[in-house]
Amino acid sequence: MLPDRPVKVLIAGGGGREHALCWKLAQSPAVAAIYCAPGNGGTASTDKTTNVRIGVMEFDKIAGFCLEQKIDLVVVGPDDPLAAGLVDHLEARGLRVFGPSRQASKLEWSKAHAKEFMARHGIPTARYAVCNSQSEADKLVSGHDWARVIKVDGLALGKGVFVCDSQAEATAAVKEIFEARRFGQAGNRVVIEEKLEGEELSLLAFCDGKRLLPLPPCQDHKRRFDGDRGPNTGGMGAYSPVPIFDRCRAEIESRVLAPLEAALRQGAPEYKGVLYIGLMVCAGDPDSSGAYKPHVLEFNARFGDPETQALLPRLKSDLLPVLWACTEGALDGAEVDWLEAASCCVVAVAETYPNSSSRGQPIEIGALPPDVVLFHAGTAVSRGKLETNGGRIISVTALAPTIDAAGEKAYAALKNVSFPGMAYRLDIGRRAATRCH
Repeated sequence: MLPDRPVKVLIAGGGGREHALCWKLAQSPAVAAIYCAPGNGGTASTDKTTNVRIGVMEFDKIAGFCLEQKIDLVVVGPDDPLAAGLVDHLEARGLRVFGPSRQASKLEWSKAHAKEFMARHGIPTARYAVCNSQSEADKLVSGHDWARVIKVDGLALGKGVFVCDSQAEATAAVKEIFEARRFGQAGNRVVIEEKLEGEELSLLAFCDGKRLLPLPPCQDHKRRFDGDRGPNTGGMGAYSPVPIFDRCRAEIESRVLAPLEAALRQGAPEYKGVLYIGLMVCAGDPDSSGAYKPHVLEFNARFGDPETQALLPRLKSDLLPVLWACTEGALDGAEVDWLEAASCCVVAVAETYPNSSSRGQPIEIGALPPDVVLFHAGTAVSRGKLETNGGRIISVTALAPTIDAAGEKAYAALKNVSFPGMAYRLDIGRRAATRCH
């Protein structure tokens, strides 16, 4: 239960997801102040929010600041501090944290561990094998036509997945991981999977250690260029809801969510926070009981980015009580209401992204139409001026009665934003809009 006084919150992180969290929590009458460490150019001007010059991996400094300022709740945004044990570090000092422990977040920071977890609990996923060397991976790729998805076992900023169309492409991906050492120690081991055909969707769920409370579905666009071409990125845009979800909801609930919740009740893992479930919905056998077969592609131990920017503008109710309930194991009493409106989030990036970022370029932002929210990611304020400071720079999220209309509104709003080398995909949400007609 929330205290009977306004609370102080610290958000650890500095991207678009963290700006969206600050923006939404600032709307809560129960929130007195928000600190974002380190924050960005957008969080610097968000209501109730103050940026703190502390990096997400500076655990002792974060803990010291929270104790000094009497922070009531810490929300951890990115994956690296979760994998390194920030939640454990803060909880050991008596702080309340929304986010999983290092061991629980292993569902994200080890793809091999996640696969073993799914196999153990009967959660459908693609056929796979774990390889600990380049020679082992090359042998698997050359000997099996199904082995066409190469995943770095560790964290890789959303860029450690290679979806290949041929043996040659898969072999090149293996070489880039093991020989070129692009991902460092994260690439000491790979998971090689069968390439599934279908439609992807992201399903996030609040978790209090025993129960799951799913959020509306999203669809992320990982590939850099229109038509899902080019390298994987951290995410070029997202929309919500996803039309196919309603047609396969029963299958997802019975085959994915039910065994997940059963595992939680057994304490395997002891998980509190938000769990991101990346799904591939494959067409099933028309003669079978299910027309669609969901398979879990991956887990993330945090809010997705840019899914958070697409989801939170749709959240009608207060975010703070549900985050608090997760930390207390009291999700049964949480109330979460969503707007009927659809949302579309488009991410503007440096034209060289994901290969390189943009720094120090001026950003101009004009007036935005109603029902459009702009979230900052790779931005900073220098000498009073807003500048680029990353690969993904900003995103705009628009609300409208349909996904098609939300997309049109988001793209119109982007015309009021500019920086040198600005680029973005032109087809975010188009697939869903087409399927709705």
